[in-house]
Order: sequence, then structure tokens, then C-alpha cells
Amino acid sequence: MPDPPSASRPWWPFSGAAPGSRRALREDALLAALLAACAAVLAQVLQDGRTPDPLGWTLLLTAHVPLIWRRERPMTVLIAVMALIGPYHAMDYDHAAATHVGMVALYSVAVSGRPRRTLLTGVHIIGVILVVNSGVGGDPVTEVVRITGWIVAVLIFGTYVRVHRQYVASVVERAERAERTREEEARRRVAEERLRVARDLHDLLAHSITLVGVQTSVAAHVLAADPDRLDRAAIAGALDDIADTCRTARGELRATLEVLRASGADGPDALDESRGPLPGLDGLIDLADAARTAGAKVDLAVGLPAPAVPPAVGAAAYRIVQEALTNAVRHGGPGPGVAVGIAEEDGELRVTVRDDGGAGGGAGPGDNGASAVAAAVAAAGESGKAAPARAGRAPAVRAGEAAADPAGNGGAGAPGFGLIGMRERARSVGGTLEAGPRAGAGRGFEVVAVLPLGGER
Repeated sequence: MPDPPSASRPWWPFSGAAPGSRRALREDALLAALLAACAAVLAQVLQDGRTPDPLGWTLLLTAHVPLIWRRERPMTVLIAVMALIGPYHAMDYDHAAATHVGMVALYSVAVSGRPRRTLLTGVHIIGVILVVNSGVGGDPVTEVVRITGWIVAVLIFGTYVRVHRQYVASVVERAERAERTREEEARRRVAEERLRVARDLHDLLAHSITLVGVQTSVAAHVLAADPDRLDRAAIAGALDDIADTCRTARGELRATLEVLRASGADGPDALDESRGPLPGLDGLIDLADAARTAGAKVDLAVGLPAPAVPPAVGAAAYRIVQEALTNAVRHGGPGPGVAVGIAEEDGELRVTVRDDGGAGGGAGPGDNGASAVAAAVAAAGESGKAAPARAGRAPAVRAGEAAADPAGNGGAGAPGFGLIGMRERARSVGGTLEAGPRAGAGRGFEVVAVLPLGGER
């Protein structure tokens, strides 16, 4: 049985109709009629044997009828044609008139079958020709050689057409597969860029909005606590902190958009995770100062490796610390103590951020009034205007709140992307990240990231 057709691999060179379809039957019926008319003309014009009598005409014209199904059943059609043409040649009717129908049936078998089947078919037909021509007068050897040459030529031509179609089909298939691969690669790049933008915007907005929310709560508490004795210095300081935070967020957002525009102009191949407004480890001091203005007690210990950290690794470490500090300020109790450690160990950058859950421990280095802010935040929280304390929280709730509702507007229990984003940051540079409650501390949260620095820096 021949292989089934397909849109990219048609069987027949002069028609795209599928075997068994009405179009195929209609076209092959027309071909059979034309060949029958040609055979009738040749039988009258050429003198290559006896002129057909009624029996000869019946055998000759009936042999063309099976050609109607040559695409659907090529082997059956060949057998039927040979069963009618064999007696026709054996009775020494005009041989040239019956040549075309046999060649078309033989070509249909060669072009649709395997080479082994084509070879076996040719051998059997040549054997039949030898038997038939043994009883025919003239020079049987010359006649057999001539007919054998035509049979071999038709089989070779049919096999060549079949191989050529397979080659064209494979080229078309490879081209289609390459096009699909290019489209999938383009979609993958778009998805990766969307994920990168989402991470950048989440880190930027979550951190900035959380700080603005805490600082706004401080100002609101100072205004509402004792209207007759306003602490103008505290209010002015809180508003200045809000303004500074907004300016920083605006600058980072502008830089992010500039990089996106530049990446779009250069094409998808120009996208690079290390480009963009991502500060390195030297920006951790600003993060710590921003967290202190929100009431956190930050102890920053950074051991910069030599040579410098690769930009992508430094950017990932910065964002991980930023998200961890945001979570500590957003979900911690009053005056959370946070210890941030950056160190190189065995060719890897180890990033550790631990907080005490707002246990009210001593101020860290560089506190600069953080205790007063923490007291204001705690008092504001009692009146329902600050972020809720997280005593006894579950880590899943914390992660959800940190990502889904960075401003603190009722995001408790909602699924978020804070921890997911940190893990993606670590994986983007080939590292790992673990986050969870501090073991044996009862309260607090711990984030540990290990980022490979690479063999060459």
C-alpha cells in the first residue's frame, strides 16, 4: 500500500488531488479516455501486428478502464491492466497501441511504492513478457530487450519522481519546522522580557510604595496624636522622606522605560538582563537608609569580593535584598531588626537577610532616629493606619502580601510573587534561594541566596 498523502507531500506531479477523491477520479477518467482514444488511433495508423478485431478492440479499450483508480489502488490496477494486455499481445494484435496503458499503470506503481516493491514488480513483468513473446513470431530476443528497456526506463523515472517528491517534502517540512521554531523563539523571548519587566516593576513599586505607606502613616499619626502639640520637625522629616522616595522611584522607573525603548529599537537579540537601571552592591547602602527611615533597624555587612561582582549577579543580589527589606518593613512588627550580609564563599556570592519579626531589639548601626519612627508606626498601627504586625504569621501569607499588595491595602492571604520573584532572580544567574521562618528563633524570617560568580570576572 502506498503512503498516505499530505498537503506538503502530494503523490502526483500533475495534480494535487488526493487518491480516492472525486477530483482524482474525474481527472484519471479523463486521462483514461485520452489514452484510449490515442490507442485507437495508433491501432489504425501503425502496422505493428494484426489489426484488432472485435475481441482485440474489447481487450484494448477495456484495459484503459482500471486507470480510473490508479491513484487509489495502483498495484491492483497494474494487475488488471496486465491481465487484459497480456492476451492482447499474445494474439499479436497491434503492439504499439497497447504500450501506453501499460506504461502508465507501471509508472503509477513505481511512483507510489517502495523501491523494493518496484524492483519485484519489474522482474515479474519482464518474466511475463518473456513468456508471452516466446510464442510470438519474429526476433523474440530483440523484442524482449526493447520492451525490457522501456519497462526499466519507466520504473527508474517513477522512482526518481518519488524520491524527488520526498526530497521536496523534507525541504518544505524543515522550512515549516524552522518557521515554527522561530515563532516559538520569538514568543519565548517576549515572555522572558515580560517577566523581566514584571520583576523590575514589582521590585521598584513594592519597595517604594511600602516606604511611602509607612512614612505616610508616621505623618498621619503625628498629626492625629496631639493636634495642639504638633511635632513639625517629625512631620517635615516624614514628608521629606516621602519626597525622596518618590524621586528615587521616578528615576528608576524612567531608566527602566528608557532601557525598554532601547531594547525594542535594537531588536530582541539586544536584550540583556545585566543592562538597565539595576544598581549593584554599592546601592545597598541606599536601601538600608530607606528602610531605616521606615523604622527598621538595619545592620549592613557587605564584604565586596575582588575582582568586582559581575553586573548581572550584583543586580540580582540588590533586588533580592530590596525585596527582603520590603517584606520586613511591610509585614514586620514595630521597629524590626534586619541583618543583611554579603560575602564571597568558594567562588559564590552568599546573600543573607534575617529579621527578628519586629521584636523591638536594639537599634542597629546608623539608626539615626529609627526608634522614634518605629514608635510612631506602632502607635499608628494601633489606630488602624499602619501596616499590621505579623506576629505568628505563616510564611505563605507573608509572601503573598509582600507581592500582591505592596502598599498594604488589604492584601492578606492573596497569592503573590515576592518569594517567586526572588527565586527567579537567583535562577537567572544560575543560583539558588531559600526563604522561610528563622529556625529556633520563634519569630522572624530568613532569606539566603547563593549566586555563582563564574570562573572569569
